[in-house]
This record gives sequence, C-alpha cells and structure tokens, in this order.
Amino acid sequence: METRRLGKTGHQSTVITFGTYAIGNVSQAVADETIEWALEHGINHFDVAPSYAEAELRLGDYLHRHPQPDLFISCKTEKRDRGEADEELRRTLDRLDRERFDLYQLHAVCTMAHLEACFAPGGSMEAILAAREEGVVTDVGITGHGPEAPATHLAALDRFPFSTVMISNNPVMEAIPAVNAAWQRLLERCGRDDVGIHVLKATAKAPWKDREPTFNTWYEPLTEQSEIDRAVAWALARPVTTLCTSGDLAIFPMTVSAAERYRDIPVQERDDLLAAVPDYDNIFVEASA
Repeated sequence: METRRLGKTGHQSTVITFGTYAIGNVSQAVADETIEWALEHGINHFDVAPSYAEAELRLGDYLHRHPQPDLFISCKTEKRDRGEADEELRRTLDRLDRERFDLYQLHAVCTMAHLEACFAPGGSMEAILAAREEGVVTDVGITGHGPEAPATHLAALDRFPFSTVMISNNPVMEAIPAVNAAWQRLLERCGRDDVGIHVLKATAKAPWKDREPTFNTWYEPLTEQSEIDRAVAWALARPVTTLCTSGDLAIFPMTVSAAERYRDIPVQERDDLLAAVPDYDNIFVEASA
C-alpha cells in the first residue's frame, strides 16, 4: 500500500489508517483476526481512543502478546480538563503497553467553543504539553468533524503548531460552499506549515435519519465496492496523507481494497460522483438545515 509523509511527524503513513472503533464491540478473537489482517495488508498506522468502547483493551491485549515496535499509534482525548485528560492519557498508555504515543490529539474539537475549552487555563492542552515535555508524547494533533471544523482547525493552528489535523471531508461536504472555502484554506495552511492531514468520513453516504442503523456507524456508509472505490480515489487525489477507516468491519476490507487499487480508478469530478451515488447526502444534517 502507498505511504505518504504525515507532515512534520516525518512518519510515512499508509494511505489507510485503521480506525480501531471497528474492534471496540467485538471479541478479542475477532479483534486479533482483524488486526492481523490489517498488518498483513501493510497498514502501519492505527488510531484509537478511550471513547471507542473496548478498542483500547482489544488493541492493547494484542500488542502485549504480539509487540509491533514499528506500528505508528495515534490516540486522543475528548476530556477538556487537565487532570482528567492526564488521567485518560496515562490509562491508555498502560492499556496499550506502550512507553509513549507517536501522536496524541485533542479529540472532537469541532467548534470554537471546544477549542477555547482545550486551551483554557487548566485545560486539556496543558496535560498534553506536559506529557510531551516528559517524553511520553512525541507529536501533537487535533481532530474534529462537522461544518465548523475546518475553520476551527485553522484557528487552532494560529495557537499551536500542531503536527496533524484529523477532519471530515467528502464530496458532499465539499459541495457546501462555506465548508469548502474553509477546507481549501486549511489545505493551503497545512501544506505551508507541513501539517499532516487525516481524512474522516470519506466513505460516508447519508444520515440514517429515522431508519434503523444496519452498520456500526452513526451514519449510513457507502456499501457497494464500486462506490467505495470512487470515493476513496476521489479523496486520495487531494493533498492529504491518510484516510481513517469507518467503524464497521464489513466496510473495512472494501476500503482497504479501494486504497490498494485507487491509482487504477478514474477520478470523477465531485458533482459527477454525487450524481453517481443514489441518495448521497450530508451526514451532518444540521449543516444543511
């Protein structure tokens, strides 16, 4: 699988990052099988979080039995208080049986209010910076999704030289003028400042609305291989480093397959891609209200 440099971290990340939310609600045996499959396909970047059900425990159990010293692991905290963030960070480190994090991120910073809370006196950013000074965090990143995230992450880069941003983007979001304008400015800024970009929700299709979910995702994912192929090729044609996989194990191998073959898939224009997928819609429904 192709690798791309993850900004100033210097890590050559595979163009697919394994989003370990997918193993948060499965048995250890299924988690082991999935992790091994990902490693066999060359994926060298795993992303985990305390909020991903039992994912930390599943991944940590595997790593304790099968150490992977070259595996790049990113984690994150949604806590906004320094003490709570520090406690969570150290618990995760212990669960993963690691001495340090390759990348630790402020999680779900989607609005300016979230950003202000992280950077407030006694906020979570203080905990991450203290951990970096101690040597248990190497690089610092920020994550977020939704229509306000691009502008919020631009503002975050004015406050701190983050190594990475993790943010949602897909053809539907790019079709929203205000969101796309901020996204384009963020791309330019990240390129100038050598900030690695993780893309979320590349294979998201539409909100469930009143329908019962049939996949382990809070939105309806693309499920046809041809649709996933086109969406992945479209996303990887942008100046990004890596795409984080969705939370459903049925979609995971399809996304990996698409990434392994994306160079051979014709890249459609955004509007053509939107027209080619029935019921493609904005998963952040409030943004289009």
